[in-house]
Amino acid sequence: MSHYDNSVNIKRRSRSYHHGDLRSALIETGLSWLSTRQGDDISLREVARLVGVSATAVYRHFPDKQALIAALCERGEAGLATAQRAAADDVGGGGAGFGASGQAYVRFALANPGLFRLMMSARPATGPLKDVLDDKSTAMRGLRADVAAALPNSEDTQQRLAAIHAWSLVHGMAMLMLDGMIPSDEALIRSIGASQFDAAQGVL
Repeated sequence: MSHYDNSVNIKRRSRSYHHGDLRSALIETGLSWLSTRQGDDISLREVARLVGVSATAVYRHFPDKQALIAALCERGEAGLATAQRAAADDVGGGGAGFGASGQAYVRFALANPGLFRLMMSARPATGPLKDVLDDKSTAMRGLRADVAAALPNSEDTQQRLAAIHAWSLVHGMAMLMLDGMIPSDEALIRSIGASQFDAAQGVL
């Protein structure tokens, strides 16, 4: 893991699984896998071997690889939302909180590169231009709420567009850093806070 502190909590499991919540053990092992590998390489049989159970036992919880990937993405989405909300609350919310949540987005991506890439490529689109967000879109729901608070007199269409602008800015920085196109520099991450807020307001 990197030095960033927004990594999803991963409990190290022994190779032998004897009792308890098998589904959680499989998810945690999958997260551990993603800390060193790409999501496309994940294998149900390999995860079963690492946990110490048969492939048949795995199929009771995850009928195929995509079902496991969906569960990993849900865990990542929840972790991202928690990191962003904590960052916003730490600075008292408002415009500062809006910027802090964007910084947390970038830090989460750097701390969880395999999981982050999987979240962005494997899940159905739940972008901020949708009229209704599903229950799993916790991070995007937080962004929409932040935009609504920052632009209280704007229309829904403007708020959705503002969310796109703000999201594009932090996501672009995260991907550029992950791909090594720009340095993973903390000062650069901190600079994005005001820029994200300005990007959201720029749609009015």
